[in-house]
Amino acid sequence: MSAIHTWACFLLWISFATQDKTPDVTVTCFVSEECVLPCSFQPGSEETIEWFRQDVVVYKFERDDDEDDDGEGDGDSSSSEEHSDPKQLGGRASVFPHLVSRGNATLILRGSGLKDRGTYRCHVRTSNGEHNAKVILKVEAPIRGLSLELSRLSGYEEMKCTVRNVFPAPRVTWTTEPATFEDLRPVTRMLADKHGLYTVDSRLKLLNGQSNLIYICRVTTPYGNPTWTASLREREIRGTQGTDLTIPCSSPSYLNNPSLEWSFFNGEDPSHILTYDSQSGDSIPSPPWDKHVELDGFRVPFGDGSLRLMDPKHSEHTGSYTCIFSMPHNTHTERTDLTIDGPVGEKITSEGPSHWWIVGLVVMGLVLALAGMLGYLKMKGSIGRKPRNDPEEVTELHLVKDSTGDGNLNESSTLGVGGTNGQSGLHAGSQTT
Repeated sequence: MSAIHTWACFLLWISFATQDKTPDVTVTCFVSEECVLPCSFQPGSEETIEWFRQDVVVYKFERDDDEDDDGEGDGDSSSSEEHSDPKQLGGRASVFPHLVSRGNATLILRGSGLKDRGTYRCHVRTSNGEHNAKVILKVEAPIRGLSLELSRLSGYEEMKCTVRNVFPAPRVTWTTEPATFEDLRPVTRMLADKHGLYTVDSRLKLLNGQSNLIYICRVTTPYGNPTWTASLREREIRGTQGTDLTIPCSSPSYLNNPSLEWSFFNGEDPSHILTYDSQSGDSIPSPPWDKHVELDGFRVPFGDGSLRLMDPKHSEHTGSYTCIFSMPHNTHTERTDLTIDGPVGEKITSEGPSHWWIVGLVVMGLVLALAGMLGYLKMKGSIGRKPRNDPEEVTELHLVKDSTGDGNLNESSTLGVGGTNGQSGLHAGSQTT
């Protein structure tokens, strides 16, 4: 019997020790928002509520049993008191006085911050006994937005992925689509401000020789929050004035039935082109784009948001076109720099002053100077050169010179001249004798 009595006492002790126990509750709150720490107990009278944090009282509430709490007001302030530790919660904590008599000791913490993290204990004393409950409070700053842009500030082109005011520290990963065999080596920096919130800056240098890649940045945080994703692709194309063309835009595989928005920028204020609603499938271009663009709404759900540009003009439609596919926590951006050239055989007048006439004058001056120099050299050469004698004059000079020589030479010359008729030559010689 003694053994049975001992076991019965032991089980009775355990039942008394655990009858007022409740399992620990974990609560996750966001920075700067209202936080609720639940605590419920069996109603009684003359309730005293104390909230502890690491065994230090941070809030206390006392109520007399004569108070009437059936209304929705706060009751008679003279019959209830509350105290908050300014060093711990700074007057930001309170309970619902009109709910205390109903067994509700939930603590409301306004403007929660990272310094409020920790383990809290709710202790309630009533005329019926005591109650304890433990609440583990986690405070985080979730991702509110993610930006991805092309930067050239480092002397080369790189993708810059940025997220601000996040806690706890997130994890950043990079991928491309299509996938590449090259190692991606991003540089990621995380800085915490005075409140403990992180700003993350992750940069990835563009891969050489692969201009049509989609660069994808993913940021994840603990506590089971969703992953945020941003991706970007940039390209350059050319078109001809008056000739229709298609500005490409396609979403990556991780997006499913996103919404789509097109915009235009040419150095002035951005211009909205159109928005496609994935729920209704409607897209209505904004004026004056309604006369120049066309979107095939049937292809957008399949990831093709290409824009048809009709009758483009050089002055009106040269600029940067941006399409953005968006879903909750996900965005994909494609930016296309479009240059509209003039029609074939027609030259578009530049808006700025032309300087080609200066080049033409310089070239004409050089040509004239060269022609003058060549003429001068030719004239100088003709004056210095001696004139050539006529062939007949040269023959007569030789004959005159030969006639002044000796007799034998003269006779030979005479015979040579008349050598064509032998008789005449003999006759002349006999007469001379």
